[in-house]
Amino acid sequence: MTHRTHIESVETILIGPPGTPPAKGVGRECVTPLSGLEIADHEMRSGLPPVDVWGVLVLVRTSSGHLGIGSAGFGNRVAATVIESNLAPLLIGRDPFDVEALWRLMYLSTLNFGRKGAVLAAISALDIALWDVLGRILDEPVFRLIGGRTRPAIRVYASRLYATEDLSALAQEARGYVDAGFTAVKQRLAYGPRDGKIGMQRNLELVQAVASVLPSDVEHMVDAYMGWDSWYAARMIRMIENAGIELAWVEEPLPPDNVSSLAELRTNVGTPIAAGEHEYTRYGVHDLLTHKAVDVLQTDMNRTGGITEAKKIVALASAFGVPVIPHAGQLHNYHVVMSSPGCPMAEHFIRPPHGVVPDEDELFYRLFDGEPDAVDGFVYLADGIPGMGYQLNEQAIKTWRVS
Repeated sequence: MTHRTHIESVETILIGPPGTPPAKGVGRECVTPLSGLEIADHEMRSGLPPVDVWGVLVLVRTSSGHLGIGSAGFGNRVAATVIESNLAPLLIGRDPFDVEALWRLMYLSTLNFGRKGAVLAAISALDIALWDVLGRILDEPVFRLIGGRTRPAIRVYASRLYATEDLSALAQEARGYVDAGFTAVKQRLAYGPRDGKIGMQRNLELVQAVASVLPSDVEHMVDAYMGWDSWYAARMIRMIENAGIELAWVEEPLPPDNVSSLAELRTNVGTPIAAGEHEYTRYGVHDLLTHKAVDVLQTDMNRTGGITEAKKIVALASAFGVPVIPHAGQLHNYHVVMSSPGCPMAEHFIRPPHGVVPDEDELFYRLFDGEPDAVDGFVYLADGIPGMGYQLNEQAIKTWRVS
């Protein structure tokens, strides 16, 4: 069968909060890279100041009348500029089925100023959109195009549990996820080196509050979001271990460029180490794997190069015996997990209740119709829904679009 179609247009849509943007993490405490910086505002929780753009949507339209949708992650106004100025002109008029060649074209043409950061976020968004449009053209879900179904459904873990001084409320939230059928949960810790020994004790209390309500067969993970240093991380993890709490992993205990330090930490503690959310392409991941720095790899399709690169990363990790559990939920991640035996589980952000303003990690539930909720701790992908399986919610786009 011959597919005579070409890419006709590429459009970007900037997405952000209506009105004055808040600092990321306000009311949702977690330790961050800025937690130890004296000049950082307390509410600057993510290593980023308040930004008006939370994400970038990219729409790829073909001459056959099909639309593919992709997205870049938090704060990537720059990614939209890269798409419009550097990448879209390369793609217009080309065959969307040449997705591998198009990825290399985008990556190599930006090598002198790209390789990571906003440029890779831009490539990722376009790659996701290309796979979405291929699925729509072929009337097949993306997972069937990249390996097929490897299981009936995807086991997912509940990812929320932000730090709070109300430990009983935190425990109640955790228990609610167990009652909803989740067999794994992840919480955020709030304190780092700047907070001293008192902060370590408070972190331990947060972990104990969640652990106290989890059955023995429910896995428990914690996220330090790049906010610790080597000395603090080793002491904090040992404190949790000495309290008799067995964690499935500690996530991003160190900044992403400290690969050797991360490997050393992994050898000095008994708790598994997860990282890779802020690493880019198979080349960056190769460093993590060859240094034996991670027990769990958490590549992010919005950053690492999209689905085309993610499949290579999963294959590379499998050669090292390292499972891949991608960062973030969302359908583009679920399609890779479904088609990859090396991905035993996926992250799942909880849909915010009606009337609650979402943060950037939850906004996709508003922007897209079709994003799945977990059912008894599993996400199901249907065989009969083409592409990624989502559609734009036009009303939400109008509300959240940045002019």
